[in-house]
Parts: sequence; structure tokens; C-alpha cells
Amino acid sequence: MTDLSPERPRQGCSAAICLYAAALICAVPPVAQPAVAQPAAGQPLPSTPQEQNNPVPGQTGGQPESTTGLWQRANLLGDIGGLRTVLDRYGISFGLTETDEVLGNPTGGRKQGAIFEGLTQMSLGVDLGKAVGLQGGVFNVSGLQIHGRGLSANNIDNLNVVSGIEAEPATRLFELWYQQSFLDGRLDVKVGQQSADLEFMMSQYAGLFINASFGWPTLAAIDLPAGGPAYPLATPGVRVRARPAESTTILAAVFNGSPSGLGPGDPQVRNPSGTNFNVSSGVFVIGEIQYAINNQEGATGLPGTYKLGVWYNSNAFADPFFTASGAVDPLPTHRGDWSVYAVVDQLVFRPPGAKDGGLGVFLRAMGAPGSRNTVNAFIDGGISYAGPFGRPDDTVGVGVGWARISNPARAGDAAFAATSGTFNPVRGSETVLEVTYQMQLAPWWQVQPDFQYVFNPGGGIANPDNPGKRIGNAAILGLRTVLTF
Repeated sequence: MTDLSPERPRQGCSAAICLYAAALICAVPPVAQPAVAQPAAGQPLPSTPQEQNNPVPGQTGGQPESTTGLWQRANLLGDIGGLRTVLDRYGISFGLTETDEVLGNPTGGRKQGAIFEGLTQMSLGVDLGKAVGLQGGVFNVSGLQIHGRGLSANNIDNLNVVSGIEAEPATRLFELWYQQSFLDGRLDVKVGQQSADLEFMMSQYAGLFINASFGWPTLAAIDLPAGGPAYPLATPGVRVRARPAESTTILAAVFNGSPSGLGPGDPQVRNPSGTNFNVSSGVFVIGEIQYAINNQEGATGLPGTYKLGVWYNSNAFADPFFTASGAVDPLPTHRGDWSVYAVVDQLVFRPPGAKDGGLGVFLRAMGAPGSRNTVNAFIDGGISYAGPFGRPDDTVGVGVGWARISNPARAGDAAFAATSGTFNPVRGSETVLEVTYQMQLAPWWQVQPDFQYVFNPGGGIANPDNPGKRIGNAAILGLRTVLTF
């Protein structure tokens, strides 16, 4: 039987972690930290590992690396003996970032334990204006080396995956695209293998958090074939971005409908190298309009960004009632799927006299038809404060994410429970709470202690390792470090 159901991409801590993090805060004085450039109001904050590693072709920025000290330079390796400066003359820039983390659940989950996982990102960007005189042209290629094992897949079985870097171990191509701008930068077109999660459905303030649901939303990750065009699976597509006014940005894109093609099994295993380049698995179309307030130079109000979007996928989607109940083979399907979403990012407080920092709030909400989706509603929100404890480049935040199981899927659970004669609970929803502190110890080094609590993992599914009980609520402790070379 051909599996037409939506595919989800797979995504021991102790008190010593918290003590280590506290020691780092005390050991590094605020005056030792160089200023980190803040994004313009209304522009995305490069907080996720994927965004941090995207170099700006043709721009080195700031003081020459060869003249800055270890704790002031933007990259750990500095100018590499002048290599970066030489390459910049030809519009070439490269990025190398290592993200590593230890995560563990001392309570709850399917079982308790700890894991280590890491992500090495490599990227190369070329400003073709500098390189060959083609003004407005940019070429970009990036790759991923994923290592370790994920806590969600091994210990918890939750919907809101614990870490945004959790994935199957692999060395793979990520993005490969060309972008051309027109009309003095007010319009640009990107063509090639792309990841939608770097531009669409994203919140500036949610990027601080480690849980994957604050990046590419859980609704899309669960419902779309292969999880949609998002880490670690990019796919061929065309993206158009227009800025008709200083405060307004319009994004629209057409991608291949499934980054790994259609079929049974783990999509990351079906496309292990990232070189599938499939264009015959339907289409995924997404559009978004963004409106920014107080983002112009000299604005006296607090900046904010408001986004409204919609996506559509043309593939066949299995009916979640029959997926859950297993009553029919082959499964009935519905043609096409869609979702509507909104994102709010708003700075609500800035310290008197400060140009950057302050308290920001975010809220995202999205919905999809329950007739063809396991998760039909997702909401997340939270707050982040930049500059706590007199440390201008640190950020602390609290976020909450909620994913709801659709009514047809719940009805299927009930039907299966009534006929199976075994313990099969009816799923409801899953909630994750995250509290995190991101320390910028140097421009090239971040350390981030993290706490998460997962309520009702999987929406309340049975524990396969403990028949007769649901998977228990899970407390998660973790520590992430990011090095930019």
C-alpha cells in the first residue's frame, strides 16, 4: 500500500549544567562584550543556527578582523591570516558554525536519559556584483553535518520537538540558490533549492528558543509531506520578495510539494544527501504579507512587525479518522491541504535612552482543516528581554507552544480504542513551556542554558514501554553552545 499520510521529519542532564551556566554569567563581565548589531525593526533576528550561518556576500562589516582581539572579533578564527579580506575583494564570504547541545529528561517521557547532538553548518556566498559585475546577483550554497541523537525521537515522542537541530545523523546539502534583485533592491527573486523556514511563518522574538516549534511551526511540521521545505530538508523552488513601501514586504513562493518525494518511510532516509532535487511531488505554495511599524530611522515609537499568510499543498492527504482507527485499507484521502496563519512581533518596552534591547512579545496562530490533518491548530507566544542583568548582548525569554489534535483524529482514536480491547487513549493536545537564557560571551560564542516542560506528550499517547499508561509529562534540562568560526 502506498502511504499517503503526512510524514513527520524526525527531529542526561544534571544540576552541574545549571551550576556551569551560572558560573559563566558571573565569570564574564559585561564590559568584556563587544556590541552585537541589532536587526532593523521589522527584519528577522538571526537567532536560529540556520540563520546565524548565512553570510552576507561581499560584506565583512565592522573593524578589520586582523586588528581586533580574540574577544572582539566576529569569528573565532578572525581574518585567517588575511584570507577573508582577500576573498571579500571578490565578493566571496563563507560561514562555518558549530552548534552542540546536551539535553536530558530527568522525569517523564517514554523513558529518562540524556543525549548529545550537534550540527556543523558550512556555507559559501558570492556577491556577483563584486565577482563578475552582475549587480544585484547573489549565489549561495550551504551544507549540514548532523551528529548525535535527538531527545524527542529517543525519549519523549512529543509533537513539539525539543530541539530545532534534532534530525537524523547525516552529511547533506542544504540550500543551493541564486538570487537577483531589481528596482534598487525593492524586488528580488530567488531560484534553486531553498528552505522556507528561514523566511516564512517566522517570529523575530521566537528565534531565541531551542524547541523546534518556535521555529518552523508544529502544525506545518506534522501535517505537510516530509514536514515541508524546512530544516533539514530544503527543496527546489522559486521565491519572490517585493517591498512596495518601506513598511510593507510581500513574500510569495512555489516549492516542490515534498522535499523527499512521496512514499513510505522516513523522509530524511529517502533523501539522505539532500540532492534529491525532486520536482514531481506536487506543489507547495505559500504567500505572506508583512507590515512593520516604527522601523524607519528616527522613529519615536516602539518597532513591531505584523504578518499574515496562507499556504496550500496540492498532494493527497489521508483522512486522519481512518489513519487513527485503521479501519480501512487503503486509506481514504483528500486532495489538497491549506492553512492560514498570523504572526505578531512587538517591542513593548525599551530602557530609557537605549537604542537597542528591551522587552519584546510575540504571538503566532495558525489553523488547518481537521478533515485531512492530525494537528489542526497551533498557537505559540512568549516574551524575550534583551539586555538583562546589565549585559546588553544577552537575552532571556519565556515561551509557550500548544498543538491541538483534530476532531477526526480524536474520533479515530476513540473508534480504535473501542474495538482493539487494549489501552489506546484518545489524544487531545500537547503544550510545551520553555525558559531560556542566551549568553553572548563573545561575538563568536553563545552559551544557552535551557529548561522545558512538556505537558501531555504526543497529545496523550500510550507509552510503548509501559503498557496501560500514557507517556508522562517531561521536564527537560539542557545546555547549548554555538561557535562561529
